[in-house]
Amino acid sequence: MGRAAAMRWLRPALLLVLAAVAVRAEPQVPCYFVFGDSLVDNGNNNDIASLARANYPPYGIDFPGGATGRFSNGLTTVDAISRLLGFDDFIPPYAGATNDQLLTGVNFASAAAGIRDETGQQLGQRISFGGQLQNYQSAVQQLVSILGDEDSAASHLSQCIFTVGMGSNDYLNNYFMPAVYQTSQQYTPEQYADALIAQYSQQLRTLYSYGARKVALMGVGQVGCSPNELAQRSPDGATCVPEINAAIDIFNRRLVALVDQFNALPGAHFTYINAYGIFEDILRAPGSHGLTVTNRGCCGVGRNNGQVTCLPFQTPCANRNEYLFWDAFHPTEAANILVGRRAYSAALPSDVHPVDLRTLAQL
Repeated sequence: MGRAAAMRWLRPALLLVLAAVAVRAEPQVPCYFVFGDSLVDNGNNNDIASLARANYPPYGIDFPGGATGRFSNGLTTVDAISRLLGFDDFIPPYAGATNDQLLTGVNFASAAAGIRDETGQQLGQRISFGGQLQNYQSAVQQLVSILGDEDSAASHLSQCIFTVGMGSNDYLNNYFMPAVYQTSQQYTPEQYADALIAQYSQQLRTLYSYGARKVALMGVGQVGCSPNELAQRSPDGATCVPEINAAIDIFNRRLVALVDQFNALPGAHFTYINAYGIFEDILRAPGSHGLTVTNRGCCGVGRNNGQVTCLPFQTPCANRNEYLFWDAFHPTEAANILVGRRAYSAALPSDVHPVDLRTLAQL
């Protein structure tokens, strides 16, 4: 082959290599840290004495790694978000994370966790938001060692995205469980929302004081529409439970106001993701989102497949991508991807306040 011919042959091959390199772009932020409960736990509860665990089949039936501890058939919302942010790998659980992984972010979430320390205690051990923050503070100390000094760590963390989704269990596994918890006798829904927000505000102040600047607060979704609540409290098994959703709506409204307060702090970019409204929009026209079943779990037992959650080795529904709920409490991968996409890039102005995650990454 002559030199000219060889060059002609090499040029397309070189262009293909360059294209492949270009496609594998850097993530939009250097790191992503996750706080939350079972909606986003990806394995932190696997090795603790808890009933709130999902490291057995058929959980993870559609996930490449199988049953990892994710409370879904596949991706969680934060898995969907991490992909949209450009990360090649999913954000790993803090339990067992390496130093290198700390640099790109870890997931501190724990199933059954709440803003309040006692929340979820009937399910055994869990890492409350306070405990997750202690783990984060330890991680920050490790980052200071890795990066050499506090200024370098602060600079690094200021560019990271943080998502925090707390509050669901403070209603589901606390306020609306009067046989176990006193809170519904002690507080009206307005007083309870105020008490939660006061504690949450202090906790988020700790997060800010340890370097978090780009923080998305995930609103609490429509817990009153979960198969478990429909099974227990809905007369027709289809109508969402109004007193639960009304109480959550009060909390979410206060959360929007909290975002505005935090944005007055130096360098702070807080935003609110309206999971409740996104969920409501999906429920209004499920068919347009590819969903056909919205009031029962794909895997579960009893009324609405919601009286007992998905059991080990139970056979789930075959058409999982058409279900809103995977089990008695948690959305399917299909629903998680829908919520993750709208958190990243708002479809409606009401989806976020004031910005979506794509915009937050650029700030």
